[in-house]
Amino acid sequence: MTKPAEILIVDDERIAITNLEHVLTKQGYRTVTTQSATQALKLLEQHAFDVVLTDLRMEKVDGMQVLKRCRELQLDTEVILITGYASLESAVEAMRRGAFYYLAKPFRLDEVRKVVHEAMEKVRLKKENRRLRAQLDKHRPKVSLITQDPHMQQLLETARQVAQADCNVLVSGASGTGKELVARFIHAHSARAQGPFLAINCGAFNVELLANELFGHEKGAFTRAGSQKKGLIEMANGGTLLLDEITEMAPAMQVKLLRVIQEREVLRLGATQTHAIDVRFIAATNRDMQEAIETGDLRRDLYFRLNVAAFHLPPLLQRIDDVPLLSHYFLEKYALLMGRELGGIAPDALDLLMQHDYPGNVRELENIIERSVVLARGKRIELSDLPDELRQMLVRAARRTDGSIPSLDQQERTYIEWVLREVAGNKTQAAQLLGIDRVSLWRKLNKYRLEPQ
Repeated sequence: MTKPAEILIVDDERIAITNLEHVLTKQGYRTVTTQSATQALKLLEQHAFDVVLTDLRMEKVDGMQVLKRCRELQLDTEVILITGYASLESAVEAMRRGAFYYLAKPFRLDEVRKVVHEAMEKVRLKKENRRLRAQLDKHRPKVSLITQDPHMQQLLETARQVAQADCNVLVSGASGTGKELVARFIHAHSARAQGPFLAINCGAFNVELLANELFGHEKGAFTRAGSQKKGLIEMANGGTLLLDEITEMAPAMQVKLLRVIQEREVLRLGATQTHAIDVRFIAATNRDMQEAIETGDLRRDLYFRLNVAAFHLPPLLQRIDDVPLLSHYFLEKYALLMGRELGGIAPDALDLLMQHDYPGNVRELENIIERSVVLARGKRIELSDLPDELRQMLVRAARRTDGSIPSLDQQERTYIEWVLREVAGNKTQAAQLLGIDRVSLWRKLNKYRLEPQ
């Protein structure tokens, strides 16, 4: 059973405590009362309350001190101040110090019920957010690689073993499949986990800028080099450097990188002395490796240096059973980040997510769920919250699993169902969108045995 919410009532007037205790107990709350603010401070040290209602002016210890101590001890607790000496200045000061609300005596009992209910709702949301954050934190040590696909699970198990070997790694796969996540996964499970993890997109810089980013420079090495700068290779010392899109690196730069990997030392631009490095290199690409070698976009000798261990990530379409798991993970992630209270994904919406082919892979699915969290109007993601281009799949002519093509009547039935869902069952609006009158729509509902909504 759910534990009842607990409220601490602090007031030096017995009649005020009696009234508050009576109305709040009837609302199902568990109350603890005291006429001593000093005793209230002791109670706060001994027990966690959801809400504290405290009088402002009391002897020895006042309501502001109760509020201050409560903020120090119990971050989730909401404090409501009550006073017979209401003033704008004291109300502003109370809110500035973190009070949830400020009630003036004589208070109305219905106002107390409303304010306490709103405070409880805020407490509940804070606790729920902590629960969701704890769930997300469970995945963070594993770098949020969420899968139930047997092939991916085997890949991750191999990655754990490779992580301990401290060798260079090559990760390939289409854009959006999670290559950087695998690199971070390897780093997190290696002896280098406490060291830095740095990443650079090799296709985002020209040759000169990439050299400066990777190798760094000495003061005066070139115009505007007013101070010494370490490159990413040196900065990643003791950790891991991800070279993303390695096939986009110019051949001349690949030669320099190859020497760094072989000699385990780096020479800054404009320097005469090298610096020893201890870095694990992980390279990633969305290209076919052999094709890149044949076209000259990847040096064969560099490929062999990086390809001590290799992983190829399958597209999401090849592990479509991961879609529900990933969808719910992204839902929790973005609902928490946006402060939304969403309890799940409607079955028909999840069915549609399972039908998509995801050319953008996991990154596309994450984007779809993020957009849906923003647009969701209810307590869960509904079919109508998904992007238009995805929902249009419902009305496209498509082969069935047995290879047959739906008839015109079957397509019309599917289309009418889709329109009705789009307008939340409003038959007048549905008829207008379909270009028919309500009587014709009613006949079609009977014809296709669609339950009138």
